[in-house]
Amino acid sequence: MYKLLIRPILFLFDPEKIHHFTFSLVKFLSKIPFVPSIFRGIYQVNDKKLERKLFGLTFKNPVGLAAGFDKNAVLYNELADFGFGFIEIGTVTPKGQIGNPKKRLFRLKDDKGIINRMGFNNEGLKAAVEQLKKNKGKIIIGGNIGKNTQTSPENYTADYLECFKGLYPFVDYFVLNVSCPNVSSHAKLEDVDYLKELITEVQKLNNLEVKQKPILLKIAPDLNDHQLDEIIELVAVTKIDGVITSNTSINREGLKVSEERLKEIGNGGLSGQPIKDRSTRVIQYLADQSNKAFPIIGVGGIHSEKDALEKLKAGADLVQIYTGFIYEGPALIKRINKAILKG
Repeated sequence: MYKLLIRPILFLFDPEKIHHFTFSLVKFLSKIPFVPSIFRGIYQVNDKKLERKLFGLTFKNPVGLAAGFDKNAVLYNELADFGFGFIEIGTVTPKGQIGNPKKRLFRLKDDKGIINRMGFNNEGLKAAVEQLKKNKGKIIIGGNIGKNTQTSPENYTADYLECFKGLYPFVDYFVLNVSCPNVSSHAKLEDVDYLKELITEVQKLNNLEVKQKPILLKIAPDLNDHQLDEIIELVAVTKIDGVITSNTSINREGLKVSEERLKEIGNGGLSGQPIKDRSTRVIQYLADQSNKAFPIIGVGGIHSEKDALEKLKAGADLVQIYTGFIYEGPALIKRINKAILKG
C-alpha cells in the first residue's frame, strides 16, 4: 500500500515540506484512540530471539532509526510503535540553528537515494531536552550530538560537552557526529589527534557520572583503508564503545541521475542505495582488521531485508535505516526483523 499509493503522492511534493507534513500526520493519527495499538499490531515483531545486548543495553531488536529523521526528538514516542528497536535523535547542537539555505533536500528517485545539505538544522539542546522529558519509556533513545556551525575551532569540544551534559539524563547512548559533510569548517573534526582529544574529554565527563553511558563515533563511508586503520587504532586507544558506519557520502560515482541534475543540486551528502556497498565495505574492513574488537552499527543504503542481512553478515551488530524508511515505508522494519528470525 505504501509504495503503490502513499509514496507516489508524497513524492509529488517538496521533500522537506512533506517531511514536516508526515510528522504532523503521524502525530495526529497517534492521538486517535486505538491507532497506536493498530500500528503496533501491524508493524512490530516481538520475539526474544531478536534481542541484542550491547554496551550494557538490551535492544528489543537490532533495527534502529538513524539520526537526522527526528532531529528535535518530537516524534520518537510515536515512531516507537512502528517496530524499531532503537531511535537516534539529533544531530543536536547547543544552540538552535536554521541550517543551510533552502532548497537543501533532493530525491534521486531512479537511484533510490537522497542528497541533503541540511547543515545541522535543529532547535537546539534546550528544545530537545523539553521533548525528551515526554519520553514514555517505550524504546532505547540515542543522542547524536554535534557543534554549532558558527563555533570557532577552539570551542568545538565545548559544544560537544554542553550537549553531552544536557542530554545525559534523557538518552541511553551518545553518538559523536564528526563526519557530516554539510557542516562548514569541519576539517578539524576529521583529524585523528583532535578526535582523540574530543573523545577523551567527553569520557572524562562521562566518568563523573554514577552510571556511564555508551559513547559511539559516527564515521564517513568515504574513508580509505589508511584512515580506517586510524579509526581502529583510535578505538583501541580511547576505548570508545563503538562505531557507526556510515554517514552520508560526497562521492557521486555510479549514479543514474544526469550530470546536469547533479550540478543543479550542488553539494550535499548522498544517502540511500548508492552508498550501500561503500558502507558495507567499511563495516567489513573494520570488523576484519580489528578482529571484531568493538561493536559496529551499520547504516547506509538498507532498502530490503537482504541489504540489512548483508551488513549484519559483514560485521554489524545492529543496523539503522533512514532513506530506506522513506522509500520503502514502515513495513521494511518488520520484514528485516522477520528475515533475521529466519536466520
